[in-house]
Amino acid sequence: MSCSSLCWEGRCLLLGLRFQSVRRRRVLNELNVVNFCRSAPLTFPAAQAIHFGPYRVYPEQRRVMDTEQPVRLGRPALDILLILLAHAGQVVSKQTLIAGVWPKSVVEDINLRVHMAALRKALGDGQNGQRFIITVAQRGYSFVAPYSLEAIEGVDAHVVAEAHNLPVRHTRMLGRQPLVERLVQALPRQRFISLVGPGGIGKTTVALRVAEHLIGRYRDGIGFLDLAALTDPQLITAHLATLLELSLHDGDPIKELVAFLSDRQMLLVIDNCEHVVDAIAVLCEDILRGAPQVHILATSRESLRAEGEFVQRLGSLDCPPPSAAFNRAHALSFSALQLFIERAMTCQDSFELNDAQLPLAIDICQRLDGIPLAIELAAGHVAQLGLAGLLSQLQSSFSLLAQSSHSPLHRHQTLRATLDWSFDLLTAFEQTCLRRLSVFRSGFTVKSAAAVIGGEVLGAITQLVAKSLLNVEIGDEDVFYRLLDTTRSYALEKLDECEELTATRMRHAERCLELMQYAGHDWELVTTSRWIERYARGLDDVRGVLDWGLNGDGPQALAIRLAAHSAPLWQELSLLKEHGHYVRKALLLLNVAPQPQPELEMTLKLALGSACYHTQGGTAETIDAFVSALILGQQCNHVSGQLRAVSGHMAVNLSCGNYQRALEQSREFDLLGLNNDAVLALSTDRLRGLALHFSGDQGLARVNAEGVIQRMAHSGHRNRFTHGFGVQYDQSVAALTILARILWLQGQPEQAWRTARQALDIALQINHGNSICYTLALGSCLIAHYNGDTLTARKLLRLLLEQAQKHSVLLFYTWARHYAQVIDSSAAPAPAQPGTGLIKDIVLTLDASKVDDQLLLNAKTGAAGWCTAEILRAKAQALLVDDPARNANAAQALLLNALTVARTQSALAWELRTATSLAQLWQQQGRNAQAHTLLAPIYNRFTEGLATPDLVWARQVLHASHGRKPGSY
Repeated sequence: MSCSSLCWEGRCLLLGLRFQSVRRRRVLNELNVVNFCRSAPLTFPAAQAIHFGPYRVYPEQRRVMDTEQPVRLGRPALDILLILLAHAGQVVSKQTLIAGVWPKSVVEDINLRVHMAALRKALGDGQNGQRFIITVAQRGYSFVAPYSLEAIEGVDAHVVAEAHNLPVRHTRMLGRQPLVERLVQALPRQRFISLVGPGGIGKTTVALRVAEHLIGRYRDGIGFLDLAALTDPQLITAHLATLLELSLHDGDPIKELVAFLSDRQMLLVIDNCEHVVDAIAVLCEDILRGAPQVHILATSRESLRAEGEFVQRLGSLDCPPPSAAFNRAHALSFSALQLFIERAMTCQDSFELNDAQLPLAIDICQRLDGIPLAIELAAGHVAQLGLAGLLSQLQSSFSLLAQSSHSPLHRHQTLRATLDWSFDLLTAFEQTCLRRLSVFRSGFTVKSAAAVIGGEVLGAITQLVAKSLLNVEIGDEDVFYRLLDTTRSYALEKLDECEELTATRMRHAERCLELMQYAGHDWELVTTSRWIERYARGLDDVRGVLDWGLNGDGPQALAIRLAAHSAPLWQELSLLKEHGHYVRKALLLLNVAPQPQPELEMTLKLALGSACYHTQGGTAETIDAFVSALILGQQCNHVSGQLRAVSGHMAVNLSCGNYQRALEQSREFDLLGLNNDAVLALSTDRLRGLALHFSGDQGLARVNAEGVIQRMAHSGHRNRFTHGFGVQYDQSVAALTILARILWLQGQPEQAWRTARQALDIALQINHGNSICYTLALGSCLIAHYNGDTLTARKLLRLLLEQAQKHSVLLFYTWARHYAQVIDSSAAPAPAQPGTGLIKDIVLTLDASKVDDQLLLNAKTGAAGWCTAEILRAKAQALLVDDPARNANAAQALLLNALTVARTQSALAWELRTATSLAQLWQQQGRNAQAHTLLAPIYNRFTEGLATPDLVWARQVLHASHGRKPGSY
């Protein structure tokens, strides 16, 4: 035991105190008079863990363990704990804690209070008489439990891969540990278990705790899917695909989903299935049949009646019998009473159950049938009513219930009666708040609550949290609130009864639109992770408003605007296909509106173009969307809309291989008068360089690309988006990717690889899915293959497949499948359709045998742009393979033409390949001197990349033509 622990115990003995029974007020008094062993904050060595109560804290690894299980705290809650431990025994002011947890942000005191409450709940602070953290009135907080420091041997710490999305634990589980342990043992054998029981019985808590115990046991992790907010059973598959970061294409989505899961080893936790039982049952049966290593843990108020399902019914928590009032230790062993005491202490910091009150608490637990949610609701009123008053209220409210019955129906009636009783105890304004908050399907802030309720609501929300009618969800900097599904359903009924439903939904819809407008403004100003934390929680609410408004029941005009303004949210969450569905509905409604709204229609067309481009590619619908948007932008003189339309259509033309048309479109930027806007001018120059590169002018493209990168560095816009453009990639990533391609074509393969790697590193650092896919598909994956680094090329190909699927970028996912047929056929199956446009051209540069008549026609007419020389060379090679003697002259003509094109385009890489092919042909004809004279000067222009395949091949040909060693050239 450490000095600090011994000192604390010594102080307790001197004061005649037993630590386990110290009451809060007495501890506060003693804090002012005791001389602590330590006056400076404690710093913990990296090789030591801090042990207090049942917990061990590993500061270096930022982990808290409860015996053998991790306690998953949010970042702020863990930071608070570490700061308090570092000042153990001392009072830490609120200002010190806020400065330590949020050093770069301005946050309100309520943030600290919420995170502190979450920390205390997660640790079970106050359970069984233990106190870890106390509140010192007007001063701050103090960690007061005895602790010891323990050496960590080796690299202990129970480090496991936490591949899961389980929500952070905010409360301890009580009374279910034996059941959890049985389920942990049974799930691997039985594969599909449903936890069944009435609302409020604790199904979700048990399921999450079972899943926590299984963290690290499944190779592909654990996925948690909450269906509470889902209203359409047909969307279950799409939601599960989003969870799995899987892009579902047209056809049979369940079949695609099962195929994806077929070789996965993972656990799916599917919560709140009762309102979509039939659809979930079918899906689970298909998964069980097609994915033998996937296990399912579901929760529902009724069994799913699915093949292979094992049903585990949850009963109430154990309540102490009346006789236990004479044996305090025995009474405290019952989980229902433990839960009541713990929640009462959460709501009233000084609460302590004395022996005289014990019979009252036992009676309360029995009257509530041991239902966890009912107990929590009742405990929330202890501070207001006291135990005697609380019991009296319950006796009056529950007088019509038969206390002898313990059937599921009776438990449902008990919970309903508890909700009614708890609701009746609220003030009129608190009742109004609870009713109106029921329109939120997901987490919301105080500001959003105020917008829907009207007026100042913080005090009422604080009371609803204290009374367990509202839950707190904690982000890194923001505090969100949420109603449990049971409470939300109850409050929604009350809202409908008061005939406030439509008006409240309307205010909710207006708030969703307002939030999405804020989101659009913040999109390029806030980091991706911060932006997603702030806005992604509202997805289910946005869905609800769109379903309500676009299906004819709700505010159509508002829903149409929401479909337009929510585009960033759908893009960031990789749900472009679903967004396209809503946008199409919005456009149909807008087309029959009495008054034309060209600007709104333009915005929707641009959103449709972006969604279609990434999910379909350059289809007719994609092109029509951008063309229509441009016409509408011109009609209403909307310059930024025209810019987005032109840039989006330009991206489509490039992907379709229409390089000259894309170059012409890049010149249209000048007509929009953007030179006065430095950011937009920089972006238009980058796109112009892109068009120059693909149309074949590598010299001018390089000057342009290097100029753009230099200006970006000077202007401070590195790693920044320009969301005025139709197709979005990070500016630095996009510019470096194209420069890498140009460098490779100009004969600098090593510099090209370094530049491509830099682009990929930036994309991975900012974690922007489209940018990652873009630079992999056009840069690093290709250049690694060109340079002969087969292992790296295969790794990058698999990364491209993973990222494109994760972010639903079907365009690049299809490209990756084409690449796989050359780079690594085992990585992905061949696409159903042959490639066209740019992807077809790229594959030809990877494998010259892919040449065909259409490619040759494009090369001869100049439409092939950047790869013209390589197409001509590939065709010459094919002729020589077919009939060398008869086709020699035709092949030579093609190769001489290719040489001219390569030189004109400043494409030294193609010039080398072509010269090597032509030199080989001349050698076969006995023209060794001519072969050497042609190839040697071109080879000698290379100053790097001598180990790449093209240069190795050229050396071999030179050696054969002149009899020298390859290294002498």
